[in-house]
Amino acid sequence: MNVQNLRDNYSLLIAYLEDQGYSPIYVARLTREIKRILARADSQAWSSYTDVYRDYTQTPHSPDYLREKRMIIGAIEQFAVYHRFPDGRRRHELFPRGAYPLLSSEFRSIIDTDGAVAQHDGKKPTTIYSESHHAATFFLSLQQQGLDTLAAITEEAVLAIFLSPDETVRRSCSYKKSLTAVLKACIPGQGDACRRILAFLPALREPRKNIPYLTAEEIAQVKAVLAPGDHSLTLRDQAIGTLALYTGLRSCDIAGMTLDAIDWDRDVLSIQQQKTQYPLELPLTARVGNALYAYLTAERPPTEDQHVFLAQRKPYERLKSSSLGNVAGRIMDAAGIRQSSGDRKGFHLFRHYLATALLGHGVPQPVISRTLGHTSPDSLETYLSADFPHLKDCALSIARWPVPEEVLSHA
Repeated sequence: MNVQNLRDNYSLLIAYLEDQGYSPIYVARLTREIKRILARADSQAWSSYTDVYRDYTQTPHSPDYLREKRMIIGAIEQFAVYHRFPDGRRRHELFPRGAYPLLSSEFRSIIDTDGAVAQHDGKKPTTIYSESHHAATFFLSLQQQGLDTLAAITEEAVLAIFLSPDETVRRSCSYKKSLTAVLKACIPGQGDACRRILAFLPALREPRKNIPYLTAEEIAQVKAVLAPGDHSLTLRDQAIGTLALYTGLRSCDIAGMTLDAIDWDRDVLSIQQQKTQYPLELPLTARVGNALYAYLTAERPPTEDQHVFLAQRKPYERLKSSSLGNVAGRIMDAAGIRQSSGDRKGFHLFRHYLATALLGHGVPQPVISRTLGHTSPDSLETYLSADFPHLKDCALSIARWPVPEEVLSHA
């Protein structure tokens, strides 16, 4: 393994990390690893940085320790081999990621065929990814059972993926739908084999979607910690939470929002929805505008990145939609709600709150659908189950059928 570039230039990497504000502990660990590699490169039979990491796997170490080593050795590899400096987002390339690279050529060809057909049919990239990901994990599970061709797949092996020995369902209906789509796409080329496997897929009951909702008391507590002057949250988190609560925007759209989406003169927010790719224009209310202005003027770091919401540590990268789940968790922790294990804390609860609040105040459903950016009126159906003011109007009296008091008691 050639380490000459690393030997000659690693001081540039260290200086860059220090200048970008990386933690002294991380810089020290990376420096220590570089010196270890340089000291042993000539005596070890290393052919790549993957071999450097594999040395650590030969002795017992915790998963956290090995994960840190992959991260550090991967960053060194990026610099020494690909001449890339860390950017806070790029992951190591020590190993191919995902199940797909581990599959046999026949299984990979099935997924490739589906990808081409799905793209031709105009499916969204997220749908194509979901189908390929589910299919890859399905085929990898079969492959780990020693079945690496379509002809070798048995009904017993397929059922073992979906059902545990006590017949508890392991996989969801959406997982089965993805597999069905992939196998059907390959019927023109491998009809008999794909039809045979489709017949092995078990019948699953579509679960009724029960969306959790925030109570009036919980909403009041959330509004309190989002209010100006409350210092239990950063201005950034307050602005994100205010946007989510009062506009119902999806996390992906909040994370993807850029500075030019805010029209201060017209008091309007204009975005391109990432889920539907349709434009959406919403009024910029005083409450939302004030929260955004406070963050932009007093806390947002100076950077050329045009995204509104950025990380609070260097190199100040844009927030990803997955990071907003942590923001939602901090808001609910500050509000003292949803503290039990398993309680849902995502921003979809805020979106659900806005929909049900508008329904409760008699706003017409088409208006609510447009506000939430729905492309189909049917998308609002899932929110109707929590429209308690109107559901109570539909309740029937049971006065004609007396019920003993203890039946309704919570004791």
